[in-house]
Amino acid sequence: MNQEYKKQNYSLNRIRNFSVIAHIDHGKSTLGDRFLELTQSVTKEKMRPQYLDMMDLEREKGITIKMQPVKMKYDLNGQPYILKLIDTHGHVDFSYEVSRSLAAVEGTILLVDAAKGVQAQTLANLELAQKQGLVIIPVINKIDLPQARVAETKEEILKIMDIDPAEIILISAKTGENVESLLRMVVEKVPGPQGAADKPLRALIFDSKYDSHRGVLAFVRIVDGQVRKGDKITLLSNQSSGETLEIGFFKPEMTAIESLDAGEIGYLATGIKEPGLVRVGDTIVKNTNSKTEITNIEPLPGYQEPKPVVFASFYPENAEEFDLLKDALNKLKLNDASLFFEPETKEVLGRGFRCGFLGLLHTEITTERLSREFGLSLVISSPSVVYQILDRKGQSQKIYTASDWPESFDIQEAQEPWAILKITLPLGFIGQVFEVLTKLSGRHLETKHLSQEKVLIIYELPLREIITSLYENIKNSTSGFASMDYQILGYRPASLVKLEILISGKKFEAFSRIVPEAKAFEEGKKQVQKLKKTLPRQLFSVALQAAIGSRVIARETLSAKGRDVIAPLYGGDYTRKLKLLQKQKKGKQELKEKGQLHLPQKVFLEMLRD
Repeated sequence: MNQEYKKQNYSLNRIRNFSVIAHIDHGKSTLGDRFLELTQSVTKEKMRPQYLDMMDLEREKGITIKMQPVKMKYDLNGQPYILKLIDTHGHVDFSYEVSRSLAAVEGTILLVDAAKGVQAQTLANLELAQKQGLVIIPVINKIDLPQARVAETKEEILKIMDIDPAEIILISAKTGENVESLLRMVVEKVPGPQGAADKPLRALIFDSKYDSHRGVLAFVRIVDGQVRKGDKITLLSNQSSGETLEIGFFKPEMTAIESLDAGEIGYLATGIKEPGLVRVGDTIVKNTNSKTEITNIEPLPGYQEPKPVVFASFYPENAEEFDLLKDALNKLKLNDASLFFEPETKEVLGRGFRCGFLGLLHTEITTERLSREFGLSLVISSPSVVYQILDRKGQSQKIYTASDWPESFDIQEAQEPWAILKITLPLGFIGQVFEVLTKLSGRHLETKHLSQEKVLIIYELPLREIITSLYENIKNSTSGFASMDYQILGYRPASLVKLEILISGKKFEAFSRIVPEAKAFEEGKKQVQKLKKTLPRQLFSVALQAAIGSRVIARETLSAKGRDVIAPLYGGDYTRKLKLLQKQKKGKQELKEKGQLHLPQKVFLEMLRD
């Protein structure tokens, strides 16, 4: 064992568990770098920018995707302390992971960019921390920038937090200015963890990952008791048992030690090889000879089950890779508790999975990870929301795909999810943003002034409007200065219809979709035009139609693939040419009536990639 990290006993009041929360690109990862340098947790030779962002994808996109714990040693006034930092996300799609990291700490740093000020996700993360009852240390970062608006940013923070202005710390994570003062403030203000070393083991799982040799690695916060290497353990939710093959902490690299005690954050190699048995929010206890003793242990408060709001179908391009895709999703689920998936089968495409996500970025990141980490080439449908219908008996039914849609006479009411949208932006762009919003089927609720230069617009609208191109349109209309966040409100009545696509009079369920009745014509026209470009020409003309029930609302015709039957003729009687043309026309008509239309798989792939 590395002697530098030999186990030392620290009382609970010498441990500080804390996190950093902020909007995207406000400097969380850079601040983490300075903490690692100040505490000498990483040598200068090994140090690199965004050290806590372990994935290549994180460094490429400049965002934190996975929460990353790290243990640091720090001396203050001659007293040694152990600091446990959990770096978190800044995007709305990963709010669930932020809530999990906050459940494992006693305090948090609320980081705000001095140039951009309070953003939409700043507000969302602040609300999460306040609900957990954490000590919150407000910090303004990037004060070294020429465009820093320190006074205005202070004003914005004071609008959302009832604090003394003197409590706001000004730093530059890039230059290191005042970062050590912030670290001292963490030690002084964040309380030590609660827990009892003499009680039976209770460890809360806040994350996990899979290791082919050691089984599931559970990332845990030890609340009570102690766990040692070789201990027999049980998961309270399903009574699954394992053995701690390895125990350690995050350096931030995983570093093995002999035990973890109450108040500490670390990992356990459980030896459990079935990923689905280890769930985030579960409680780990030690095995005893008495089952009664185990069942009498009170589980720790877990996490609210995340509810996916965006769904997409994932199919392997190579049908033989279905099992590989299944295995990959199971392993990602360990590392991403908010990922939902279940098998589904579609015409031509074969077997795949319907996957649920917390938003479009979550969908994009999962797709990238499946490609990079598992080498999968996938066909992915356009993301959609989950609708709901009430039947004539008053019973509700979830509608994930168009194939779930019942006959119209069975529907008493259709419903769709709505969300409350919060957009922060400079005052000068308010006109452009309202121009974007008024084109949507939503409703303006309120406009708040966060400062003399910044406003917060609160809007409510259908979720389907948000998951299309709204974020991109808002960013474009404000030159990138706006930010947005949303929370689901619930289901509301909606006028929805099932749009079906017919090819030569035959319905193709794979192309069907659920759309608002008011946009059915526009969407139907778009689909048949795309199909016309995608479908190979046949020896006969093909009618492409978009329909609602028996009513055709849009049509295109794919003309027949022709052959110049009179080309071999040179000169000659015109009636002979006419006879050949009429014979060709008759042949095409017979083909149209008797011929079987074959759609290549690439047509389904292209239409599904919409």
